Amino acid sequence: MTLRNPNLRLLWLAYGLLVIASVATLAWRGDFSFGRNPWDNLLRTVSDFSHPSFLDAWFGNERLEFKADDGRVLRVENRREGERQYLAGIAGATWTTFVIGTLGSALAALLALPLGFAAARNAQLPVWVAAPARAVLNVSRSIHTLVFGLVYVGIVGLGPMAGILAIASHSLGTYGKLYAEAIEGADAALFESGLALGFKPWQVIAHPMRRGFYPQFASAHLYLWEFNVRDSTVLGLIGAGGLGLLVSEAVSLFQWDRLATLLVVLVALVVTMDAVSAVVRNRILRAPGVGQVA
Repeated sequence: MTLRNPNLRLLWLAYGLLVIASVATLAWRGDFSFGRNPWDNLLRTVSDFSHPSFLDAWFGNERLEFKADDGRVLRVENRREGERQYLAGIAGATWTTFVIGTLGSALAALLALPLGFAAARNAQLPVWVAAPARAVLNVSRSIHTLVFGLVYVGIVGLGPMAGILAIASHSLGTYGKLYAEAIEGADAALFESGLALGFKPWQVIAHPMRRGFYPQFASAHLYLWEFNVRDSTVLGLIGAGGLGLLVSEAVSLFQWDRLATLLVVLVALVVTMDAVSAVVRNRILRAPGVGQVA
């Protein structure tokens, strides 16, 4: 498909008009603005972030004095020791964030298997089975993780369990959608040969072709697992614990140096998971027998 395709040009035109309408709406409301002194604010923000607090664990002032307006010393702090204690707290919060994303993803992946199977159109299950499955997946994807988190905090209280349930409730829809698409994209010839042998559509998917879906299912799970670990950081803002709680504290106290440290940790966590999942996906796809029909 090229830009000479009239349908594609029409889609690009419609999208361009939508962008123009969006900008015009903001401008008409007076919201299309970057505020006062954006460049000065940008430079000040960059300066604040240029010295992450973790550097103070080695280079910080060992006798940092806090003085009153009249010059009296109110207290003395060992910046290095304080920052090392903070880094230990970050390690625990990072593990909590990882646990929330991991358990939430595992729960969603398991619950989505029957729903994705039922939602696949080539399974040809009765409408009273397929329609509710698709509805559950659509509703699950439509509600943001943060909204689920607020609901579960009200039900189970503050803590990681609310985050786990929120991740699972939202990811359920995405997992199910990807599962259904993998099933619907199965080799048509193999599907038809199973039907010719007397299997019903759902039996062909559930038995003779099931191994062919393993790579797609595994790849989808690894991708969403990585995404959910990152997403679980936001849940800390509403009391689910983990790195998000520390981010909320740093922002509320205007501790931009510590926020910079937390962002470094978050980026390192995501990059590490991305590298590991890429290796695992590559090995899964190259594994002997994977993708073959049983």
